[in-house]
Amino acid sequence: MNIDAIIVGAGQAGLAASYELTQRNVEHVVLERGDIGESWRRRWDSFCLVTPNWSVQLPGFPYDGDDPDGFMPRDEIVAYLERYAASFEAPVRARTIITGVEPLEDGLIRVHTDKGAWTSGALILATGAFQRPLTPKGVETLPNSVLQLPLSDFTNERALPEGDVLVIGGGQSGCQIAEELLEAGRAVTLACGRAPWAPRRIGAHDLFWWFVESGFADAMADTIPDEARLFANVLATGHDRGHDLNLRTLKDKGARLVGHFLGAEGMRAKFAPDLAESIAWGDARYDQFRDLVHTTADKLGLSRPALPDPEPFTAETPTEIDLNPVGTVMFTGGFRPDYASWLPWPDAFDADGFPLQSDGASAVVGGLYFVGLHFLRKRKSALLYGVGEDAAIVADKVAARSGSGSH
Repeated sequence: MNIDAIIVGAGQAGLAASYELTQRNVEHVVLERGDIGESWRRRWDSFCLVTPNWSVQLPGFPYDGDDPDGFMPRDEIVAYLERYAASFEAPVRARTIITGVEPLEDGLIRVHTDKGAWTSGALILATGAFQRPLTPKGVETLPNSVLQLPLSDFTNERALPEGDVLVIGGGQSGCQIAEELLEAGRAVTLACGRAPWAPRRIGAHDLFWWFVESGFADAMADTIPDEARLFANVLATGHDRGHDLNLRTLKDKGARLVGHFLGAEGMRAKFAPDLAESIAWGDARYDQFRDLVHTTADKLGLSRPALPDPEPFTAETPTEIDLNPVGTVMFTGGFRPDYASWLPWPDAFDADGFPLQSDGASAVVGGLYFVGLHFLRKRKSALLYGVGEDAAIVADKVAARSGSGSH
């Protein structure tokens, strides 16, 4: 079937793009391998947003609940996305598996699925910021007697085998899960890398309010160092209406913190002696953000909120642990894009898998677009708060290409 545009993915990015194309009278289809909000459905049971509900600002459908300062749990996020799709009758084809993508000689693109083929001059990829989980180096040395569990397979603490848990990856998800396991009574070792942190509440406002008001969320991608897109997200949690979460709070709750995982020798796991360096790196990011908060308060005529210096970090840092008490090793080391594994344009992506693009349009392939990636245009590009802005820009490009009507 020929159509003006094909969107792949029915999460917040794909639905935002669909809404904007609908406003421009661009005929399109949204192909989704699962159901609406599938990537959210796959998060662990107790998952919730780390940004407040008021920041959910998809185009034409801002947060519609009665708790703007709360943090939606997983199932409420899915329900919100379902209401959003229904509000403008998004043309979603759920449970449709893409079996191939084929460039045609006339500049069109054909997408083959298990339910037929679609041909278009515009292909918008909105497959999410979390595509391919990173597997830590050295995992092949772990003993087979210990369950090895990627983040994507974690559901809840009760589903894990008995025993201690080693969490490899001290970013946002790793720290959230470590806290959850500690609260369930598990002994947890957390292998940490570098991650920024900040308090959940700063003065009278949530952390994310300062992200917005300071312009931090609106920073353009070309002003941000390339390596920043590989950094962990700011350590934060929305549980219990939001509270501080960082390596110090986890240590206080009983977590054993260690450096980067190096591998195992028999039943001994080895770690680098670099925990202090990682702590210092996170503290330096806190110092930078504190300066930004104070500058923002001055501009807004507010009193500067109290942001004390971090307490000195003192803790024993073992460089190896006994794996005999450990029942599970969890991998929470982040994600990378995975476009190159299923698309026919290997030169359209850089060495880390990110698309070569400008304002969401591929710099290599005509008619190929992206929405919903980290730092696509701005720091907020992958967020429920910011994805709509990019979706509108991409929709304008697609409408111009297809010759369809506008607003």
